Amino acid sequence: MPAELPQDAVLLDVREQDEWDAGHAPGALHIPMSEISARLGEVPNDVQLYVVCRAGGRSARVTQYLNANGWEAVNVEGGMQHWDAAGRPLEGGTDGREPEVI
Repeated sequence: MPAELPQDAVLLDVREQDEWDAGHAPGALHIPMSEISARLGEVPNDVQLYVVCRAGGRSARVTQYLNANGWEAVNVEGGMQHWDAAGRPLEGGTDGREPEVI
């Protein structure tokens, strides 16, 4: 993943709702992996997609699925764990807690 996302790129977060609520990248689009096929109409197909999950496994499967169906998607290796470790911004957080990757 590039140090900075290109201006017109979209970060697609495919983690579950509780993971998203605990902390996510600002501006990311959230569609859990289990809902991707039913919500394909919400996935932009005219921009570069970066697909992220917690560690990279789920996002790799979603990336493969999207690419097979006409999207240009890139898996974010290391997922939100690497995002957070690199000091990139997080927003969210539940019950007044600081955002975190769970």
